Amino acid sequence: MADLFQVRIAVRGYELDLQGHVNQAVYLQYGEHARWQAFLAAGLGPDTLVTAGVGPVVLETTIRYLKELRAGDEVDVTCRFLWGEGKTFRVEQDYTRADGVPVAAVTGVAGLLDRSTRRLVDDPAGRLRTLATDPSWLAL
Repeated sequence: MADLFQVRIAVRGYELDLQGHVNQAVYLQYGEHARWQAFLAAGLGPDTLVTAGVGPVVLETTIRYLKELRAGDEVDVTCRFLWGEGKTFRVEQDYTRADGVPVAAVTGVAGLLDRSTRRLVDDPAGRLRTLATDPSWLAL
């Protein structure tokens, strides 16, 4: 079973701040992109989720910056989904430059929103497992 998903992202010039490194908000975008790629690999595209009446929601995010990313860098962003009891789950993401240098660590708490009741689903792992074509990408 896969327990780690990874995607490589190229840093683009328009993502830089005045110091010449990636703007802090862009790290969140990289993380979001990697999480959606993991969901897509699991067979959970937006259409599937909307049809099922659910959608993932981020409830909390913490970023620890380790080294800067600059124009021309490539960064590997991982996703590890940690499922427990209850309505929420954790996502751990490591950002590593293509040369192997760790640049950031992102941790988050997420849930699965019932789009009609606007409440979190009681068993997000179970619900996603039933919808996914390859749930292993989400460690299910």
